[in-house]
Amino acid sequence: MEALIKEINDEQQIRISAALIRESFKTVARDFNLTKENCQTHPSFVTFDQLIKLHRKGLKFFGLFVDLAQFGFVAVERGNETAYYMEKLAVLPQARHKGYGEQLVRFAIDYAAKQGAGKLAIGTIHEHIVLKEWYKNLGFVETGTKKFDHLPFTVCFMEKKIP
Repeated sequence: MEALIKEINDEQQIRISAALIRESFKTVARDFNLTKENCQTHPSFVTFDQLIKLHRKGLKFFGLFVDLAQFGFVAVERGNETAYYMEKLAVLPQARHKGYGEQLVRFAIDYAAKQGAGKLAIGTIHEHIVLKEWYKNLGFVETGTKKFDHLPFTVCFMEKKIP
């Protein structure tokens, strides 16, 4: 089926997106033993109020829809004049391996390019080898890692240059 990506602005759709993000990231939380106690900022615990704050801060939200059902989500944030950040890329577990994640990433790249960005940057769990390889196959390169005291994993920073 044909997927459509559209901007999300209204509170009801943001509420639905928060639930979709939580559901999508539950698999990662389970695989890496992340809990509210050891990693409360992980997307698997995101709330509607947190998403609203991000939206008001200026992040652009986009949902991937098949017919009228939302199966994916991505947020894009302007970092500076040349760098944009992609956050909370999520695809529901039952909709994975259909190309929806790649569609969302390519959409985020195109969106950032139209805004004049020279790169799109992300942060991911360094120990999540499968996900890092997936991003590498989409043209992202590792630019560094950092261990934060409040996180039970190392963060891997990646970026894709935008021509």
